Amino acid sequence: MKYKDYESFITFDEEARLFHGEVINIRDVITFQGTNVDELEKAFQDSVDDYLDFCASRGEHPDKPFSGKLIVRITPELHREVSAKAKKERVSINHLIAEALTEYTTRKKK
Repeated sequence: MKYKDYESFITFDEEARLFHGEVINIRDVITFQGTNVDELEKAFQDSVDDYLDFCASRGEHPDKPFSGKLIVRITPELHREVSAKAKKERVSINHLIAEALTEYTTRKKK
């Protein structure tokens, strides 16, 4: 589920018969739960709103969802190889890395 750019991950606890959710695209911890989809969605939205209100009441900036910018530190040799491969394929290094990360995160576990 998504709400105000915050994204959640949901699991189901069979024993408790509850859905548990956690906001996954920030460093702070926001959790919520519900017994059905409507309750879960409302709890998610309420939790995000409560988090934003809490931050405002303390004069703090809330943790924003990830921007998409990522600094990666690699060896100079790997940097050279990645750059050469990107040039050969006529794509940017960012495109090449994004493609590799997409492949890595979507492949099935063995």
